[in-house]
Amino acid sequence: MKTLRLKTVDAYVAFDLDCPTSAGGTRLAPDVTERETQLLARAMTYKFAVLETRFGGAKGTIRATPAERDDAVRRYVDEIRPLVLSAKFLTATDLGTVPDDFRSLPGTDQADLMHTEYMGMPLDAYLSGLGVATSAETALGGLTGHTVAIEGFGKVGGAAAVEIARRGARLVAFSTVHGCVRCPDGFDVDELLDLRSQHGDSLVGHLGGEVLAPAELFTTEADVLVPGARIGVIDDSRARALKARVIAPGANVPYTAVALEVLRARGIPALADFVCNSGATIGYVTDGLGDPDQAVAAVEKRVRDLTKESLKDSRGPVRGAAAIAEAHLRTWVDRAQMPDGPALA
Repeated sequence: MKTLRLKTVDAYVAFDLDCPTSAGGTRLAPDVTERETQLLARAMTYKFAVLETRFGGAKGTIRATPAERDDAVRRYVDEIRPLVLSAKFLTATDLGTVPDDFRSLPGTDQADLMHTEYMGMPLDAYLSGLGVATSAETALGGLTGHTVAIEGFGKVGGAAAVEIARRGARLVAFSTVHGCVRCPDGFDVDELLDLRSQHGDSLVGHLGGEVLAPAELFTTEADVLVPGARIGVIDDSRARALKARVIAPGANVPYTAVALEVLRARGIPALADFVCNSGATIGYVTDGLGDPDQAVAAVEKRVRDLTKESLKDSRGPVRGAAAIAEAHLRTWVDRAQMPDGPALA
């Protein structure tokens, strides 16, 4: 693992492997850390590997407040430009960043496709949500009549809500940084998206119901729990208390190592984050995609197949998916560079 601390802005770029090309999104938050950057780079290594792609995992992070955001992004883009031009580091959007932030960097036709609008949102965001819904549906044998709770209602959380509702499930709870709201009968997802466009994360206060602390999401009774924010949100105490039948992460690195063991002992499938949220990555790395419908079909098939295969492992689906990824890594990564396992918080 090699981590660069940038000189002109409070930011990091982490490279998990020493290889010609590494890739991963750029995250912006006021409290992002070097350790978080490194864990997210490792998660990208496994995401690329499980998709049989010869890229190393990387991650960019920018530590900035909303007031500092635009200047920080500009400085970051200027400083990483040589890395992008040399194809050493390829990046795209993540938490806190949008496509326009990176518009001045070299792009590809594939990136242009992924930023087209689909179902009222950028295609790459929709594909990430599609992967979450597909993985959960595969684990449960269907989503019709099931209930879902989603942490975070941003790009991926909103897209997952759309696709989950389309498959017949009810969104009974969701959270943002401003709180958690519940509705046992299920929220109208279109209404939520409209409120989000008006109020952002503050939409939880415009639904007419009680706004609970964000952490209350993890005590909600729901068949599917979608962790969708920062790393390590499923620790051992939450793993013992949560009431979900399956966990389908929208965010990277949601589990601690102890939490995975607790969930396995409880018989709750903790699906691999690097499979569930791989939809956008599938869109970027799959050759020959000519339109959004082809990208949707590619994501649904790949995520469904990988989820089915990972669920066969008696150690749990994270270990099962990791075995698939590591088998590919061994075909091109020197033994000395082989990672010692998927990223866990």
